Amino acid sequence: MNSIEPPLNCLLVDDLDENLVALEALLADEGVTFLKARSGEQALELLLSHDVALALLDVQMPEMDGFELAEFMRGSERTRHVPIIFLTAGNADLQRRFRGYEAGAVDFIQKPIEADILRSKARIFFDLYRQRQQIAMQRDELAVLTATLRVTDRRKNEFLAVLAHELRNPVMALGAGLQLMERRPDTGTVNMIRGEMGKYVAHLSRLIEDLLDLGRIDQGKISLKPERLILQEVLQFAIAGTQHHFEASQHRLELDIPQAPIWLEGDGARLAQIVGNLLTNAAKYTPPGGEVRLSARLDDFTVVIEVADTGAGIPSEMQTKIFDLFAQVEGASDRTHEGLGIGLALAKQLVELHGGTIALKESIEGEGSTFAVFLPERNGCPLSASS
Repeated sequence: MNSIEPPLNCLLVDDLDENLVALEALLADEGVTFLKARSGEQALELLLSHDVALALLDVQMPEMDGFELAEFMRGSERTRHVPIIFLTAGNADLQRRFRGYEAGAVDFIQKPIEADILRSKARIFFDLYRQRQQIAMQRDELAVLTATLRVTDRRKNEFLAVLAHELRNPVMALGAGLQLMERRPDTGTVNMIRGEMGKYVAHLSRLIEDLLDLGRIDQGKISLKPERLILQEVLQFAIAGTQHHFEASQHRLELDIPQAPIWLEGDGARLAQIVGNLLTNAAKYTPPGGEVRLSARLDDFTVVIEVADTGAGIPSEMQTKIFDLFAQVEGASDRTHEGLGIGLALAKQLVELHGGTIALKESIEGEGSTFAVFLPERNGCPLSASS
């Protein structure tokens, strides 16, 4: 059961204030709120806006007596299952009892009331109500979990299909390259084929490393090797590793990086991997001849890195899910874009390992996207170039 229980209401209906006060004092229980009404009309108003675990109704009231109120309650979908205990000062003959049970009562208690008996019966209904609430909450939690598992399973299947495709194409190309090398042993052809095969081997290696990194992070087996770094050197390393993507599609890579060194503490290889993943992702979804912009700045004690593109943009319904593992932008699975779609999920986890955050700053369909990475410098204490 949750540590914070939802509210539990008990409805008390009697035309005498002193009886209402006495009932509340007699049934006082932690976590129970008592709703008091001096007439059937007031009781119905309360029932319109409150769910109740138990209703204690005085039988003899002017205008609308307890039996009539019970019949109204049984006629409403909202209140038909509320347990009712009738309290009566008159003789509870068989006819009156029959009418009470016919109106939906679960019990009939004669006044003067025996406190222990009423408390015991009320506690049973309070406990039953709490159990029903707990079951309802567990049912809702289970429904959410089931829906989440279904989505995860669907994404896993999509991911495996993409993985099979990404692995099949390079393997087929490597096999075809080997056959060509056997048929055309001349040096020029062999060197050209070897170069192409090298690209596919590098592609396969990157796919496998991304998968291994995700597994290592999930199992807590990845560790950073922090050191004092100059951000500009990290960015240059990331640019060099992704330059071929921009050259292949004739993208313009615009840089807005200050000349003065920006020092920070982190794992240089992993930081370059983060920026490289963002640059690669931008290149994938930017049409030939488009522009990708890499900028960096120091904002107080936070290093801010932004990667913007003039590409396809991200649909609004996907923008909150773009960093989820297996998440794929609908319409981007036409396989003109290589990769497994795990680059952003991996970048997010690596950024968080550095104590930073990553966010989709802006994305407009057909106009492009901007991603921002925020990294602490060093325990909130900036490092100077001479430190």
